[in-house]
Amino acid sequence: MTEDLSRSSALASRHIALGSGLEDWNGMGTAWSYDSAPNDEHDAVRERAGMFDMSPLKKVFVRGPEAQAVLDHLTTRDMTKLVPGKATYTCVLTEQGGIADDAIVSNNGGDEWMIVHGSGDTMALLEASAQGRDVSVEFTDDLHDLSVQGPAALDILNAHCDMDLARLAYFDHAATRLFGHPCRISRTGYSGERGYEIFADGRVIGEIWDRLVQAGVMPCSFTALDKLRIEAGLLFYGYDMSEDNTPWEVGLGFTIGKSKGAFRGKSAVLAAKGAPAVANVCLDIDHADMVAGGEVLSMDGVEVGVVNSPCYSHRLGKSLALAHIKPDIALGSILDLNGGGITTTATVVQSPIYDPQKSRTHA
Repeated sequence: MTEDLSRSSALASRHIALGSGLEDWNGMGTAWSYDSAPNDEHDAVRERAGMFDMSPLKKVFVRGPEAQAVLDHLTTRDMTKLVPGKATYTCVLTEQGGIADDAIVSNNGGDEWMIVHGSGDTMALLEASAQGRDVSVEFTDDLHDLSVQGPAALDILNAHCDMDLARLAYFDHAATRLFGHPCRISRTGYSGERGYEIFADGRVIGEIWDRLVQAGVMPCSFTALDKLRIEAGLLFYGYDMSEDNTPWEVGLGFTIGKSKGAFRGKSAVLAAKGAPAVANVCLDIDHADMVAGGEVLSMDGVEVGVVNSPCYSHRLGKSLALAHIKPDIALGSILDLNGGGITTTATVVQSPIYDPQKSRTHA
């Protein structure tokens, strides 16, 4: 039975036909599972191409002469450096310097910007930053987000696109037509593979989905997405980061524009540099399956951390997890793991464990 959700995707009927119960994420029915095996979906993304309906992410347009200034105050990146056709990954902070959300901001040109975010407090903080400014803020669920990821994604999309997508560098985007339909395509994703996000209206996204299926792109569930993003060391707000964490603690210090002007939480986050309470790491767990999450990590009988995002990678033959641990614990350390009826050990390993040089996404 599907839940009564406040938001809906125009692709919902297709998810149901594939076996999804439209489980809730971020107030929208989401394909957490299909009748297909998550391992097969995982393989499709790593070996050819898979696609995810990422429409539960919230899409917000900020338009007007002061749009850049508003987004500069809202986020940690220096938006004055973001020219039309470019996007950037950024953090949204509380006044105390904790992570209120993460987001991708795109400069669409002509005083139009788009911010795409998850389940954090971005919208409320955006409205606060926009107060008294010459801007309009428009949240829309009619704009859908279809993420096509994998080594064949470029060739498949290029065969049906009005532009040469090979021209798009990592985090570039452009307005174009796909299968004859207007859309915006961004070279971004959440899989650790080269991929593209297609932003298109609800009236055309169904046909784009169907044509991609015909072209051999496999529909993939969020269960498969979790495996992919954990292998790639990519964080999920609410699990791997929260208001209790600064960007420095979870490997997102690179998003902080240290020389930019005022932004929410600037003084607090700069003061917190060099004094992390935790570090975000990847664990290789001595276990034959996925652990549940929430397990306690200890060393020499002293509690040192907690498991946040677990998965079992059949491709690597490993039980993996992203975890928070005390920041002075070295790579290669072996920790005791306890919880959910499991007592075992976990080794702190390099993150990301898959493609550590990120050559597949950045090539």
